[in-house]
Amino acid sequence: MVVGKRTEANARQAVHELYERTDGRFLNLVTSDEHEPYAKAIAEVYAEPEVTASGKPPEERLPPDLVYATVHKTRESNRVVKVEARLVFGTLLNLVAALVWAVLDRVNTVFIERSNGTDRHRNSRKVRKTYRFSKDWGVHEAMTYFTLYSSNFCSSVRTLRVEVAPKQYRQRTAAMAAGLTDHIWSLEEWLLFPSNTRYKIPPFSRN
Repeated sequence: MVVGKRTEANARQAVHELYERTDGRFLNLVTSDEHEPYAKAIAEVYAEPEVTASGKPPEERLPPDLVYATVHKTRESNRVVKVEARLVFGTLLNLVAALVWAVLDRVNTVFIERSNGTDRHRNSRKVRKTYRFSKDWGVHEAMTYFTLYSSNFCSSVRTLRVEVAPKQYRQRTAAMAAGLTDHIWSLEEWLLFPSNTRYKIPPFSRN
């Protein structure tokens, strides 16, 4: 997880971490705002060598099924008046299929924005005006992991619930919807669960 200013280096590191955490498998659909370095970073990280005619060096191309789209916002008087989707990588057909798979009716950044909103709501160190700011980076980073992952396992989400009978629902967390667990964890259970030695993802470098 990359925290910091919206720089090209941080964008490349964020995409690199996504690549590492998913073992190199690209997602059905990647969306973001129009921060330009993201497209360049995705092209660098996910490009694959393509076999060419004998004697020619291999060319690198993106996988044909990779879909990356951005959200373009038009503002007037500092207010958003129009939102448009723009396809950057992939085909329109694959984009439509990915939206159906993700249960979305249009390209948006709802998932990451929801995570940011949850983080700010649960972690008082990150509200916009506060006296509870972190003085130590390690503690700040630890609290970020705590609020994000405990939310995924311990907090049910109304839109993820499953109807099991008329007007009766089984509540689910994000981790349950992702198939990572079969029940809602208590905070005590989550805190006492043994963890492996933390693996630190190395910085991204392109030789």
